[in-house]
Amino acid sequence: MIARINTVAFQGVDTLDIDVQVHMANGLPTFTVVGLPDKAVAESRERVRAALGALGLALPPQRITVNLSPADVLKEGSHFDLPIALGLLVAMNVLPGDELAEYTALGELALDGALSPVAGVLPAALGASAAGRGIICPAACGGEAAWAGEIEVLAPPTLLALINHFKGLQILTPPEPKLAEDGGPMLDLADIKGQETAKRALEVSASGAHNLLMIGPPGAGKSMLAQRLPGILPPMDSREALDVSMVHSVAGLLDEGRISRQRPFRDPHHSASLPALVGGGIRARPGEISLAHNGVLFLDELPEFARATLEALRQPIESGRAVVARANAHVTYPARFQFIAAMNPCRCGHLDDPSLACSRAPRCALDYQSKISGPLFDRIDLHMDVPAVSAADLTLPPPAEGSAEVAERVAAARKIQSDRYASVNPPLRTNAEADGALLEEIAAPEEAGRKLLADAADRLKLSARGYHRVLRVARTLADMAGEPGVARIHIAEALSYRRIAPVR
Repeated sequence: MIARINTVAFQGVDTLDIDVQVHMANGLPTFTVVGLPDKAVAESRERVRAALGALGLALPPQRITVNLSPADVLKEGSHFDLPIALGLLVAMNVLPGDELAEYTALGELALDGALSPVAGVLPAALGASAAGRGIICPAACGGEAAWAGEIEVLAPPTLLALINHFKGLQILTPPEPKLAEDGGPMLDLADIKGQETAKRALEVSASGAHNLLMIGPPGAGKSMLAQRLPGILPPMDSREALDVSMVHSVAGLLDEGRISRQRPFRDPHHSASLPALVGGGIRARPGEISLAHNGVLFLDELPEFARATLEALRQPIESGRAVVARANAHVTYPARFQFIAAMNPCRCGHLDDPSLACSRAPRCALDYQSKISGPLFDRIDLHMDVPAVSAADLTLPPPAEGSAEVAERVAAARKIQSDRYASVNPPLRTNAEADGALLEEIAAPEEAGRKLLADAADRLKLSARGYHRVLRVARTLADMAGEPGVARIHIAEALSYRRIAPVR
């Protein structure tokens, strides 16, 4: 007799159905797991044996073979514990195989038979729903699986509770979808004195999801501005929240299966490696750019990041995807993030102040800023000089306008964009995603604006990408003003946010 249990393997945020086959035959007592298991899967034999022993069940003295099919796909993770244990219980006639065939199972077994949480339950539940099956997962992941919609979810705390459920001795209560609690009040723009031009650029960036680079001396408030961006961004809709949660689920970052409506804000240190930022490693895990999907990726001290790491951002910024290609894995993660960066104008940071600048100025600025390549620089929509804050600004009372007022204007601009792109295929959400003929249609400026843009593109030597990014920003400025068309004033302001070159 061969017992079969359904489970999954993960390829990015996608799932691949795995058939766990358990065979018991006469022969020398052995317990073998085949089908290209990694170390964690191979060790499941001992966890399963101990968990069954804790329930008073002993494996029969037979030759036990567990095959994970298809056998040519690498199986990774501890979530194979539960399906292997269930396959053994079916083969031992403890549980009914026909009922378990209606479920996808995943979970890690503790030595006492408890079920520990595992990563990837949300995409597994969505995959099970698409296949017309229910899902069995640990109790700590039940709220996560419940977000898959109309699907039967069994979330037992222990293996014994699951056995009792199928024997009719206990009824498992279906879990409820859980939302993460608010993390408390967000940082407010009212905390920042002065920097009105930079605040305007931050509002433009939030309204159209545009990339933003802030350049200024130490202490000018660049990091403070970036940290207050989440407070003016609109919350995610249900589709965006589900997309983000799938990535976080695979990464094991969903706290008790709770889904958040707040947009991600990731700010890795400049010592982050390329795999940490883009994704990869032995198991091709999602990187910071994927964890920032539908949210913000903030890179402070931009030139201090490794050159190869920064160059790896170029393709994801354009495509919205992070493709991790390795000899043993080829996976794709979503990475539609808003790129916010901050940097000093030179290593000492005081290029514009002769009394503080180092003796190598301005040559140090050329060396420092040249760490950012032209192609990466060209992919940033808004370039903002953030000057030092004067003592007079610091003595002023707090600004009357804070994040709440700015967030209302940002939400209104985003609503205009949402309505505009409602019928577009493939679907778009913001002006930063518009391109090609669609961009030419929605952002076509009036004659005066067209002439200004043509002259500026010629004088500033704008690339085709730079030209279209000016149009995107101008369209956002028109949306912020409630104007149906792009006027000359919108083109002029959009051009003011572009620098001629990445170095002075």
